Amino acid sequence: MIKCDEVEIQQVVLNLLKNGAEAMGEKSYVDDGPCFFLRIRENMSMAVLEIEDNGPGMDEVVRKRILEPFYTTKSVGKGTGLGLSISYFIITRRHKGSMEVFSEPGKGTRFVIRLPLYKE
Repeated sequence: MIKCDEVEIQQVVLNLLKNGAEAMGEKSYVDDGPCFFLRIRENMSMAVLEIEDNGPGMDEVVRKRILEPFYTTKSVGKGTGLGLSISYFIITRRHKGSMEVFSEPGKGTRFVIRLPLYKE
C-alpha cells in the first residue's frame, strides 16, 4: 500500500501513456506494432511502477531535459511542455517519491516511478 492522492497518480500515469502513445504514432513498425509494458513491484520500502514503450526513444540531450518545465519536442500547438514536469512535481514533491527516465533512440522509453510504501 502507498499513501497517495489517487487523482494525482492517475494524472501522472495517464500523461505518461498519452505521451508514449503520441510518440509511438510517429514511429514506423516493421514487425510488432506499438506496445506498452507496465510493471509494478515492491523493492524494499518502495513501490516501483515502470511504464515502458517501444516507441522512437530519445537521445541523451532530450532525455536530460524532458522533465523540465516548458521543454517539449512536440510541434507548435501540440504541447506546452508542462505535462512531464507537473508529473515529476507530483511524484517527487507531493508524494516524496522519485521519477527517472531511461531512453535510447530507436529503442523506446521507460519511466520508473518509486513511491514510499505506507507505514502504519
